Amino acid sequence: MKNSLNLMMVSEYLKQNTAEYHDAAEKLFNSEKIFNKTFTLEDYKKIIHINYLMLLHSEDKIFKSLSYRFSEKLQLNQRRKLPLIQKDLKSLSLQNRTATYTLEIENEHEALGMLYVIEGSTLGGNVIARQLSKTEGFDDITFNFFGCYQENTGSMWKVFKDVLDSEVSKENYEEVLSGAKKIYTFLLNVN
Repeated sequence: MKNSLNLMMVSEYLKQNTAEYHDAAEKLFNSEKIFNKTFTLEDYKKIIHINYLMLLHSEDKIFKSLSYRFSEKLQLNQRRKLPLIQKDLKSLSLQNRTATYTLEIENEHEALGMLYVIEGSTLGGNVIARQLSKTEGFDDITFNFFGCYQENTGSMWKVFKDVLDSEVSKENYEEVLSGAKKIYTFLLNVN
């Protein structure tokens, strides 16, 4: 029988312990402007550019750090976002650039924490795409990255969260949290 300390699932632990990072990212991206319809195309380009750099420097490393067991259960082949955001870069006429900030992954649990942040942002991205599609100036924008899972966004998140919560034991929570903090730190410092 688990004690009360173990009752918190790793996804809830991550949500609680990364809230300040999440809030800082929302501030960096001027998220409040999305919902009051003052978000501009330049704001959107900034979000796409920063997320592109994050994916460019993390996605392959994360996927290579995960064992076959996680690759299968998480359906990693369906979770690649770098090609989608590259389409957005091209449609926005943004240059592919590299980051000066590096990202290192110590182990599989850190990789899971990083993927938690990326997959969680997909939930928000779906909302952003819906909201911006109703905002003046975004009529011709194709939301490849933010709309990546389309109507499957909720089910893809549920699968990810269920695997994370069932496969990560309490003694590895700190490593998973470390990975989440690393990718948030990268996101907040890259430009």
